[in-house]
Parts: sequence; C-alpha cells; structure tokens
Amino acid sequence: MESSVSFKNINQIAIPAIIAGIAEPLISLTDIAVIGNVEKNSVEALAAAGIVGSFLSAIIWIVAQTKTAISAIVSQHLGANRLHAVKTLIPQAVYFNLAFSLVIYATTAFFAEAIFSAYNAEGLILQYSEDYYQIRALGYPLTLVTFAIFGVFRGLQNTLWAMKCSLVGAAVNVGLDFLLVYGIDGLIPPMHLKGAAYASLAAQGTMLVMALWFFFKKTPFHLKLSLNINPRLKGLLLMAANLFVRTAALNFAIYLANAYATDYGKNYIAAQSILMNIWLFFSFFIDGYANAGNAIGGKLLGARDYKNLWELSKKISKYAVLIAFILMAVCGLLYNEIGLVFNKDTAVLTIFSSVFWIVLLMQPVNAIAFMFDGIFKGLGEAKYLRNLLLVATFLGFTPTLLISDYFGLQLYGIWIAFFVWMLIRSAGLVIKFRRKYLQKEV
Repeated sequence: MESSVSFKNINQIAIPAIIAGIAEPLISLTDIAVIGNVEKNSVEALAAAGIVGSFLSAIIWIVAQTKTAISAIVSQHLGANRLHAVKTLIPQAVYFNLAFSLVIYATTAFFAEAIFSAYNAEGLILQYSEDYYQIRALGYPLTLVTFAIFGVFRGLQNTLWAMKCSLVGAAVNVGLDFLLVYGIDGLIPPMHLKGAAYASLAAQGTMLVMALWFFFKKTPFHLKLSLNINPRLKGLLLMAANLFVRTAALNFAIYLANAYATDYGKNYIAAQSILMNIWLFFSFFIDGYANAGNAIGGKLLGARDYKNLWELSKKISKYAVLIAFILMAVCGLLYNEIGLVFNKDTAVLTIFSSVFWIVLLMQPVNAIAFMFDGIFKGLGEAKYLRNLLLVATFLGFTPTLLISDYFGLQLYGIWIAFFVWMLIRSAGLVIKFRRKYLQKEV
C-alpha cells in the first residue's frame, strides 16, 4: 500500500491547496492592481485598499481559525475510522461561524471611521477606507461559512473542491473588477474603489454557493442542527480560541506595520500595501504544503503513526523551501517590473523597490515556519502555537520595529522586524517538533 507521506499523496493535497490558497490573496492583489492604476487619486485609493485589506485579513484570520480546528478534528477522526462521531459537530461549527460573523459585522461596520483613524488614515484615504469597508464587510458571513466548509474538505484529505470554488471566485472577481471599477461607456458608470468592493462580494458569494454544493453532494455530513451539543465542540472551540489569540497577535504585528507606514506618508503606505499583499500572496502559496501537513499530520496522529509523521515533516520542509526559492528566483528576474503592475507613481515604486529584496530574502524562513504551523495545527498543538506567536510578536517584532523607527529606518525597519518575527517562529517550531516527536519516531 502506498505511504500517506509519498510525493504523490502530499502533492494531491498541497497543489490544490496552493491554488485555493492563492485565490484569496489574488482577489486583494487584483483589487490593488486595478485600483492602483485608476487615473484619479490612485495613490490614495491604493492606500485605502491596502489598509482595509489588512484589517479584513486580520478579522477573517482570527475568526476563521475554526476552519483549522475543524480540519484537525475531522482528519484525526478519519485516521481513527470514527467519522460518525463528528457528524453533529460539523453543522454546529458552521452555524457558530455564521453567528460569529454577524456579530463581527455589527460591531465593526458602524465604527469604520474610528477603526481606520487608528491606522493613522485621514482625509481622502480615510473616506475611501470607510466606503470600501462598508461594502466589503458584508462578505464576512459568506467568507466564514465557506472557510468552515473548506475545513471539512481538508479534514477529509480533499483540497480539490476548495480549489475549484476559489478559482471560480477569483475569476468572477477579476472580471467584475475591470467591469465595475472602470465601467462601460453608456452602460455601467465607473464605480472606482466601490466597484472593487462589490466585485469581491460577488466572488465570495460564488465560492459559498459552490462550497455548499460540494458539501451536500460529496461529503458524508449535513447541516441539520442538533440540539444535543456534540461533546467535541468544547475541544474544537478551545482549540479555535487558542488560535484566535495567536492570530490576533499575528495581526497586531500587521496593524503596527501599517500604522507606522501610514504615519510615514501616503507614498509609504501605498508601497507597504503592495509589499504586504505580495508577502501574503507568497505566504498563501507556500501554505499549500502547510495545509497538506495539517491534513495528513492529523490523520497520522489519529492512527498513532509517528514514524510517518516524522517523515512527513522532512518531506514537506523540502518541498516548501524549494517553492520559496522558485518564488525568489522568479521575482528576482522580474524585480523592476513587478511594482509597475500595481502602480505607476515614481515615488511609490522607488520605495517599493528599495525594500522588496527583504521580502524575498525571508521566503525560505517563512516556508519552514508555515509548514510546521500546518503540522502543529493538525496535531492540535494550538496552545504552543499561541504562546510562540505571542513571544515572537511582543519580544521580537515589536521591539525591533520600535528600535528601527527610532533610527529612522522606515519601511526597512518594518520588514527587518517581520524577518526577526519569522525567525523566532520557525526556530521555535522546529525545536519543539524535534523534542516531542523525534523520540516517538522509533
């Protein structure tokens, strides 16, 4: 019988996960590329799209951690041949995501001005941020229910369905971006930044409809809500809560970075918006192998197959680092052309080009950190992930950023701080995994 950690089995999960993963940041990158090339107030609109995109990512990453928790629990029960034990858990988790998303919308949509003022946005950037967010926030329920269902798919060792949903959603977004942002003479008036927001909303709705179709047609689960609370719901929510805290710390780092960049001036936050979204795109790209680690690692733990768990870590590390070097090489060859895709302003492009090399240099470190992140999530090690991220953020990233700002390093300092952050995360995960699971391998 073929090993579950063979090249074929890993890539059957990883490659669709990569494509599905990059579809999400591709939506934001498309918005930024289209908005950044609008002739009127393009720098301000680009800055607003970047700020709102960061805030949306922060919220979605925090509350969507139930996706990872669902995936871990489903994969562990799949490995133990006990899927029947989680049949009532799945609808409870999905409806929890739906209810939580409505609360998030109600508590943020009406305070958009205060939220984005905290990012140091003002004037036209603040106005654009409010307008863009009021529309994008309507997508919280769509995205969070979709993510919960994607967690079920991943737990069942299938990322192909999520890939198909994400690709169609990305295609809808790209098509509507050009249609609604620029408009069509005599038919559709140009809607600029609001058009990009409506395009994203339509893409999220499309992905949800497709995800529900696959859920009902292809999985053994249903969405009929049982009044008897599944005994595993407490464990799922506890795991999700630890991941909430972890992701809140992660997004605190991103918030600080954007707040400082905005304070340096509109050209700096515009360049930072491009850098951050490219970094996120790379992260989701590499994260495909982390998703494979999450799904397969949970299944191996459920089967108590520690030998293959150790083998999994070695193989996925190798594949993820290779992907990182390929990304570095491609971007190195196109170094001066990449910025032009997003904006034509000379001042913005100069700042972007001067810092982009740091983003590229950190990719192999990112690959190790993201890969072990995925495995640890599949193993249910949410508490350790939480504590490590808190240490990396408050004892690594934040002091480095403050020192760099004091010496006037500006965006250089922001990305040096991110580099330190990722070094701490990757080192902490590798050391913990070797200590805990290497001895069990034999």
